[in-house]
Amino acid sequence: MAILAVNAGSSSLKFSLHPLQDGQVQPHVLSGCIQGLEPGGSPALDWGYQGRKQQQALAVPAGSDPFSAALERLRALLQGLHGAPAIEAVAHRVVHGGGVFTGSVLVTEEVLEQLARFNSLAPLHQPHNLEGIRRFRAAFAQMPQIACFDTAFHASMPEVEYAFALPQPLRQQGVRRYGFHGLSYQYIMSVLLEQTPRGRGRVLMAHLGNGASLCACREGASVATTMGFSALDGLMMGTRSGALDAGVLLYLLEQGWTPARIQTLLYKQSGLLGVSGISADMRKLRADGSASAQRAIDQFTYRVVRESGALAATLGGLDLLAFSGGIGENDAVLREQVCARLAWLGLRMDPERNRQADGKAAHAIHAPGSAVEIWVVPTDEGRVAAREAAALLREAALALL
Repeated sequence: MAILAVNAGSSSLKFSLHPLQDGQVQPHVLSGCIQGLEPGGSPALDWGYQGRKQQQALAVPAGSDPFSAALERLRALLQGLHGAPAIEAVAHRVVHGGGVFTGSVLVTEEVLEQLARFNSLAPLHQPHNLEGIRRFRAAFAQMPQIACFDTAFHASMPEVEYAFALPQPLRQQGVRRYGFHGLSYQYIMSVLLEQTPRGRGRVLMAHLGNGASLCACREGASVATTMGFSALDGLMMGTRSGALDAGVLLYLLEQGWTPARIQTLLYKQSGLLGVSGISADMRKLRADGSASAQRAIDQFTYRVVRESGALAATLGGLDLLAFSGGIGENDAVLREQVCARLAWLGLRMDPERNRQADGKAAHAIHAPGSAVEIWVVPTDEGRVAAREAAALLREAALALL
């Protein structure tokens, strides 16, 4: 048996198939992504199975929509793989569980209705996550669909961290910090706990990609993070602004900006793209070499350093710093610059180890004698979602005994 982990976005569907062996979730045997699912898009499937990789365009039949075509192709792919394990459940990444869902849950209509209330808190992700669940429920009607939340890992944060300095009635409505990238942090932490005793100490994890955040942990539990009420707060990101003085929003409203226009600005036109005017892709900015590209890189790096210092203060120092995400796993220059500017905390990087870290496996990149361990840990949100689903199914089975 196996768990199919999926992440449905606005224009893509990522998936991975994780076998169960002796009740334990294994690394994926199949993984892939279907791009171009936006209306009018040109869907394309990129997948790999047991070392075999393929790319192909997807035909969208007349009268059908790209997502439906993608689901049919995925179903055919799963059925046609020789030796592939049978699917027991589908685990969905859902960005926002609010204060209601602090653990994974079997999806029902009532659950979907509750989750839809959080659409405005994560407009780039939540509506698409939920639409993906609805589509999978229709296409795989007899199969359990399980929602796994990016906010759940941060349920351990203390009130002093998650509460805003706002009147109590607003706090009672759920206006508070939630934190995100929880599935990624849960996986990174599980690897660190296996690799080093320092994983139980004062740990700072940096998930740096198109979405970017930091998470401070103690004893393996989240105590602070840079993202808050929405996935906009904290670090500068690919197209998102990160932390912004609320007075800027008041000013824009006074200038006649509509909420929709402000939302587009903050989520899609800011960050690396907005500052550089070139791209949201750090690789393209590194290759560009222009002053505006370098300005965006410098600002991104500065924000990582600045917020790292703040979270290190909440922990009272650091025992371990871990990099992950597309930028964190692959940009050796950024890792070197960040660690050099955090040297006052006791970090000493080994330059050769840093260059050798290839984003394929966990690597320690600190120098001998460094007071703080430094790691690069490739994240695997799909595997965490699969673990969550498997655990939920075990609990349900035990309840029937």
